[in-house]
Order: sequence, then C-alpha cells, then structure tokens
Amino acid sequence: MDIRFFDTLDSTNNYCKLLDPNSVGEFTVIWAANQTAGIGQQGNVWVSEPHKNLTFSLILKPSFLALADQWLLSMTLALAVSDCLIEHLPGKNISIKWPNDIYAGSEPHPCNKICGILVTNQISNSHISQAICGIGLNVNQTAFPDWLPNPTSMKLLSNVEYDLSQTLESLISYIETRYTQLKTAPETIKPAYISRLFRYNQPAKYIYEGETITATITDVDSLGHLHLKTNNNNEHIPLNNKELICDLKEIKFLL
Repeated sequence: MDIRFFDTLDSTNNYCKLLDPNSVGEFTVIWAANQTAGIGQQGNVWVSEPHKNLTFSLILKPSFLALADQWLLSMTLALAVSDCLIEHLPGKNISIKWPNDIYAGSEPHPCNKICGILVTNQISNSHISQAICGIGLNVNQTAFPDWLPNPTSMKLLSNVEYDLSQTLESLISYIETRYTQLKTAPETIKPAYISRLFRYNQPAKYIYEGETITATITDVDSLGHLHLKTNNNNEHIPLNNKELICDLKEIKFLL
C-alpha cells in the first residue's frame, strides 16, 4: 500500500488520471484532506468538510477482470466499505443503495448516505487495465448543507471522533480482502452484494418516467442494471406487474 497525502486537491480522481499508469503501483492511494471539486455519481459534486472526512482515490489493476464483468469491481468496493462500517458502527443498519452508495443509520433514520463510490475504468484488450476508485466517506463531519437530502457520518451515528489515518488503513485492509475474493472466487461477490442491497425484495416508492410507482427490487444484472417488479397498486396501470430494467438515470428512489 502506497498512501500519498495532499492537503488540497481539486479531485483525487482527476489527479490519478494524470499519473503514468506504467509507473504507479496497484493499491496506490491518493488522499486529500480537502477536495475543492470532488466528483460524485452522474457528475454530481461530492461535498466534504476539509480535514473531517476521507476523500481519496485508490488505483487498482484488475487485468484479470473482463470488461463484461466490470460491475463486479463496483460491487466489491461497496461490500468492502460496508464491511468496514459494520465493524466500526456495531448495531447500526448498514446497506448498499444501488449502485454503490453506502447507507447507514438507526431508527428512526435507518437510511442515510454515509459514503459514495465512483469507479473510472481504463480498458485494454477487453479487460480492465486500471481502475481509479474514488471513495468519499463521511467520518467526523457533523453539519451538512441543507440541500443534501439525507447525509450522515460515522461520528453522528456513534458520537466518536475517529482518527482518519487509522480509519483509512482499516478501510483499505477490507478492500484488499474483498479484492482477493474477487480474484479467487468472483462468483461469490454478487450474492454477498445482493444480501446487503437496500430495499432488496421490499416494496417501495420510486419515480419512473415521471410517475410515482410502487415496485420491488429483484436483481442487479452483470451490466449493473437494476431489476424491479412493479406491484398491482400503481396508479399508472400499464406498469402493473411489469419487470423494469433500469440504468442510473432511469429511476429515482423516494426516501
């Protein structure tokens, strides 16, 4: 493990893209105490109070992984982060919100976002030659902007102040373990991911094609698409008892 710390970067993912892939080793970590232009899913901004959280990018070189299986890497990272949080937040509800946000909480707020993951893959000969894995984990921040819909942090859930270096080392250790699992037993990754999937096999409200619907998550396929089965009580009758297969921008969770 090679951890490179920076006080300020615009984006750790952007910094990684400037590195020579032939000279940077696997499990190199680019960690910034302050990101001025952090990137989230679908081009969103990742908001993080400086020196309070973990905002870093991890470089992996999963050349053993075919492009068609790239979502297994995303699942692997989500599992590893959830593993780490299960250890550090005993008794709290930890789940993976599709595709790879991590939710944590306890009653009456069991589903607040604590971590986001963004993976950028580089391809060579139909395999992933390098993956830049951006991770933003809310650790010690206790106040968030009002426009963020449902944030939380490790400190908010535990009332404990965490050492960021130790927390990062713990998280990387969990990633190493799950990454080894991906190499040696890739068929076990998806069942483990599904077992922690937020709202799996539970009827819930979503927005689909501008309509509020009730549906149940049934699967996530090899391309990362979310599968849902609509329920009988949708006002939009043509969607009753229908299977939906959705990409990132095609469905919105209602919390």
